[in-house]
Amino acid sequence: MPAPTPIVVDTDQRKELLRLAKASTSSQRTAFRARLILSLAEGRSAREVADGLKTSLASVSKWRVRWSGSGLAGLADAPGRGRKVRVSAKASGKALTLAPTPAPHGGAWSVREMARQTGLSKSTVQRLWSAHGLAPHRVRTFKLSTDQNFEEKYWDVVGLYLHPPHNAVVLCCDEKSQCQALERTQRGLPLGQGHLRTRTHDYYRHGTVTLFAALDYLTGKVLAHTAPRHRHQEWLAFLKKVDTSVSPEKDLHIICDNYATHKHPRIKAWLARNPRVHLHFTPTSASWLNLVERFFGEITRKVIRLGSFSSVPQLTADIFRFLDRHNLKPTRYQWTADPNAVLDKINRAWESLLEAVYNPICGTSH
Repeated sequence: MPAPTPIVVDTDQRKELLRLAKASTSSQRTAFRARLILSLAEGRSAREVADGLKTSLASVSKWRVRWSGSGLAGLADAPGRGRKVRVSAKASGKALTLAPTPAPHGGAWSVREMARQTGLSKSTVQRLWSAHGLAPHRVRTFKLSTDQNFEEKYWDVVGLYLHPPHNAVVLCCDEKSQCQALERTQRGLPLGQGHLRTRTHDYYRHGTVTLFAALDYLTGKVLAHTAPRHRHQEWLAFLKKVDTSVSPEKDLHIICDNYATHKHPRIKAWLARNPRVHLHFTPTSASWLNLVERFFGEITRKVIRLGSFSSVPQLTADIFRFLDRHNLKPTRYQWTADPNAVLDKINRAWESLLEAVYNPICGTSH
């Protein structure tokens, strides 16, 4: 018989083979093949390698040929290795068709419920769902504006972000109502090594306060005002405070939502007497256009939700303490999205919604 082809291993290949043979993340098959090639490269005979690794001569010969032909790539599994999964077309089709429809109990399908319904294993159902991008247990919330003048209001607000008027101040304004002063019934443990900070699930209620905020779009600073309620009287008082805080030589462009108090006759009368103040209303159900909502989310996470307050004044003091720190080094929330791309996404959402409503799989139209 012809002499076996000698195994040639260069420096880089040897390093990789040693890594594969010793790495804890390598599979047993990969580590075995790497040790086999390293043993052959040391000049050992096929019999010595087979005895040392407790394998057959045929296995040594196989990986010798694979290495000689493809090098490191030859040690990988050949395509199609492993037992083939056999799933009947009827069962797989049923698992895919039923997934978008409600389960018998009216809720979402689980992997095990679908497995019982179709006769498949839960692992097979999971593979089918994953391959087709189905996740019946997950729900994504959404809200599409039904404002008849959506695009007009949309471009009015986005235009202020993209091209702020000259010699003017753009303010994103809104009120965060019902900020609750909640006091935990017991003191929790602080954050430490090996454990999370703790707090009790129950609390005492000590009242609420409304936070009015005006976010300067160009500087990121926030002008705030608190009040026990959020009627048109409090909104008007806040507008007057904003008016006096801005230089009289500059126009004021205020972005706000469609809350009824923002359009009260007394507000309109005050605006008529102050022509430098201009209100720009976001479309209904489109508060995401008002960047002050981003600031409200931040103050909720960092102050209101995590704290324990024995009174409304304590909550108010913590809010203004956070605002003072914020205004020392303000963070500007800047509009960076392509406005046309946003509109395209909204239009696609409407198309998908209408298609789902009239799709016979999801139900009849109504």
